[in-house]
Amino acid sequence: MTKQFTKIISIIILFTISGCSLTIDGSDYEQQAPQFDLVEFFDGNVTAWGIVQNRSGEVVQRFIVDIEGSVQDDVLVLDETFEYIVGEGVTKRVWRLTQNPDGSFTGSAGDIAGEATGKPHGNAFNFVYEMDLEVDGTSYRVAFDDWFFAMDESTLMNRSYIKKFGIVMADVTIFMQRQP
Repeated sequence: MTKQFTKIISIIILFTISGCSLTIDGSDYEQQAPQFDLVEFFDGNVTAWGIVQNRSGEVVQRFIVDIEGSVQDDVLVLDETFEYIVGEGVTKRVWRLTQNPDGSFTGSAGDIAGEATGKPHGNAFNFVYEMDLEVDGTSYRVAFDDWFFAMDESTLMNRSYIKKFGIVMADVTIFMQRQP
């Protein structure tokens, strides 16, 4: 009876943990319009408005980001300036993204651990990376699973899932719009 009980508890725990993870299949967006071109969208000025929600759904950050994008020697440079309405966080980040021959991207920023990788999927773009995120005075190494979805040529939505041990701990929702 004890082995069977242990087996049942293990299965319940496995299903509970897997229910806390999230996987998006990029192939679902390959044929959707409009096609999203990362360089074309971010080459210029973009304003973004976003929120961060913890696992309970509580909004722990509200922010505005001004992004100045430019292409310098085949590198897309995104100079981001953050202003927080609720919460606090990084105030400046500069991304440097390079497109690879297969259409994917690699990139870096000062507060990103290692190399970020990105892949286009029709009207979506997936960007994954790790960073040390400070929460209440403690730093945690977390994985970001960023998904950008083109709404039209000047508007996109971004959903970012912040994961620890493969479990979504928080998520970010951002609305971005190209500026004239």
